Amino acid sequence: MHADKFDHLDRFPSPPGPWVNEAASEAVAAVVSDDHNAERGRDAARAVVEAVLAKAGPDGLTDMAVELSLKLAEAVERIAAEQGLAAVDLAEVWFVD
Repeated sequence: MHADKFDHLDRFPSPPGPWVNEAASEAVAAVVSDDHNAERGRDAARAVVEAVLAKAGPDGLTDMAVELSLKLAEAVERIAAEQGLAAVDLAEVWFVD
């Protein structure tokens, strides 16, 4: 995952643009792509976030955060339904330190 993959962001209007979903997906893929090196995945996701900020500014970064939240909520709802739990309860458990 490389930040330069998002050099094309200046072509899209902000906020939001069709690139938001792609950027969010790229950030998630960066984290899960290397099961053996969490730090490398975190660094790659950070590079994506920094590229979005550089190319689309705070509004673009906000759009990406919202997109990530929506996608995470969809996943939490699916998993909760499979386990017979309320999605809000599962989300609370996931974010407990």
